[in-house]
Amino acid sequence: MSANFEQLLQPHSTEPGSLLPVIFNIFSLWRLTGQQQMTLLGLSNEKTLYNWKNQPEKAKLTRDCLERASYILGIHRALQILFPDEAQSDQWVHVVNDNPLFDGSAPVDKMLGGLVVDLAVVREHLDSQLS
Repeated sequence: MSANFEQLLQPHSTEPGSLLPVIFNIFSLWRLTGQQQMTLLGLSNEKTLYNWKNQPEKAKLTRDCLERASYILGIHRALQILFPDEAQSDQWVHVVNDNPLFDGSAPVDKMLGGLVVDLAVVREHLDSQLS
């Protein structure tokens, strides 16, 4: 996954056939339900999620979805850097966090607010931990 992940970070890499499998792999690592995956991608139709998983190359990604995917990739990458232990980095999203940003909830709860800004806030928090 690392080579694909690095390739996706390059500008203009918006091929759904490459992007979506990586995103769905991250969702699998994070143990997200289908409904949670839909929320993070900004989808309202379960059939769309099913189609994207089974035929990612045919997906039509909106600007909103691409922005969400970018934040998801960034969150995942930041976690890999902060927590070299893969299990720890994958579990972080589910661990209750006492940082005021998360208000005693798990980061995934913040990310599931449904708005792009919810993903952005988590990404910015992790980026601040990297500096």
